[in-house]
Amino acid sequence: MDSNDHIDIRSRIRAYGARQLVIARLRAPADWQGELRTALAAHRQPVTIFSGSDLRLFLQSFAVFFTATVMFLI
Repeated sequence: MDSNDHIDIRSRIRAYGARQLVIARLRAPADWQGELRTALAAHRQPVTIFSGSDLRLFLQSFAVFFTATVMFLI
């Protein structure tokens, strides 16, 4: 390998970045700002203990703890 034969890594990195940007733009929905606003609004909604599976997990954990306590006392 001669000293004149070198790889220009900067141009390869720029080309890779440009390809990734094009791919990201092609994958993005047409109304990406609207989707982002919707996702942020859904994320900002307050979470209570009665929402989703949190209450179910709490009740199952309590049932296991209660059963183990009763078994220990017997």
